[in-house]
Order: sequence, then structure tokens, then C-alpha cells
Amino acid sequence: MARIVLGVCASAAIHKSCELASRLSKDGHEVRTVLTPNAAKLIAPQLYEALTGQPAACSEWDERRRGAMDHIEWARFAQVLLVAPASADAIGRLAHGLADDFLSTIALALEPQKPRLLAPAMNPVMLAAPAVQRNLATLTADGWTVVAPGTGRMACGESGPGRLAEVDELVAAVTAVLPRA
Repeated sequence: MARIVLGVCASAAIHKSCELASRLSKDGHEVRTVLTPNAAKLIAPQLYEALTGQPAACSEWDERRRGAMDHIEWARFAQVLLVAPASADAIGRLAHGLADDFLSTIALALEPQKPRLLAPAMNPVMLAAPAVQRNLATLTADGWTVVAPGTGRMACGESGPGRLAEVDELVAAVTAVLPRA
């Protein structure tokens, strides 16, 4: 089984990340969750800790700090990095190598050979925006696996591509990148 760092961004699809964390943990994986600051406004990290039995955090600078360079320790822990849901903001920051939060610093500190996946979740117009498409292309060229979003009715009331992939699809995507024993 793998050590997975699950990155969670603010999105109406955030509820699926709870199910995903629980499922991966029940499948025997060690799952640590890192939430962006805006995601932590929607769901507390403690819920992920309860679902996985592993640490969850949204900042490297809170009172629960583990060490002087938590982003390095989390990157070394990770055998796989999965960002689900991935917001347009996070996709842009990751594509440009920005490191202004715990998730993006972990992503930059992750050794290049380790699998990294992201699953976009956003309004169909946002997903189709040229900047988002360029950023996804950059990440793909940089070795990220993009788990394609589904199509359907969105929380905003619109329909189209942009729904977070289903939990079964996300689990299958993680399984596909794990080294074979």
C-alpha cells in the first residue's frame, strides 16, 4: 500500500474528497491531507484526521507544527501526490511553480520521479478558459497526470464538463500510478 498526500482545494466538490480520503484509507493506504486555506474554511482538517487516522493540516505555521520544515517531511513521506479537487487557482500556482501555501510547497519539494495527479473541479466556463487550459497543458508536460473531470450539472446550476471525477475513478487513477510489487 502507498503513502499518499491528498491535496484539497476549495470547491463545491470538496465533499467527495472526504469520501476519497476515507476510501483510500480503508483500502490500506496511509493518507495525509493538506488543505488550502480556503478549503479549510469549508471543512476542518480534523475531519480528514478522523477519516484516515493520519495528520491533516492547512498550514505549516500553525500551533500543531511538527518540525522546522514540514513541507520537506510531507514530500518525503509521499509516494503519490493527489490534488482533488483542484481549483483553477491551485492549478495556476502549481503550473507556475509558486510556493505560497503548504500544498504548493509540498508539490515543489516532491521528488520528480514520484507520481503526481490532479483532478480539476470548477465551473465549465472556468475550465474552458484559455489560462486554465494552458496551465493544465503545462502541468501535463511537467509530468502531472490530469484525471479528467466529469460532465453534468454543477453546484452553480450550469451543466457541462468540470465536475470532480467520481471517487472510483480517482482511486483507479492512484492505483494505476503505484509501483507494481
